[in-house]
Amino acid sequence: MKIATIVAQVLVGLIFVVFGSNAFLNFLRGPLPQGPGGDFLKLLFEAHYVYFVGGVQVIGGLLLLINRYVPLGLALLAPVIVNILLFHGLLSHTGWQPAVVVAILWIFLFFRYKANFAGIFAAKAM
Repeated sequence: MKIATIVAQVLVGLIFVVFGSNAFLNFLRGPLPQGPGGDFLKLLFEAHYVYFVGGVQVIGGLLLLINRYVPLGLALLAPVIVNILLFHGLLSHTGWQPAVVVAILWIFLFFRYKANFAGIFAAKAM
């Protein structure tokens, strides 16, 4: 199980470092999707919001790759993954398969590090 954790951690880390870096370096070029998904992405680019999201992705991915503050990295990546799933589910109905794979890997890592998140889910604060 430890090897599976390392593999999942490295995969998720690499995915987010590469695609987060793309927000700054634009080395993965491609046409925007047609319809509402493309319009939404165009607005994100015009508002420079992709730089913030890309920065969060790079930081979260690096934390997973260097194996330091992994729970923080997972917490940073959680809202990004939710937004990716919502984007592909609601606005652009193509390319959702890799998003689901990343979400499954993230859920696996979350359960491997669930002891670190126990305080967040406490019913009463101390």
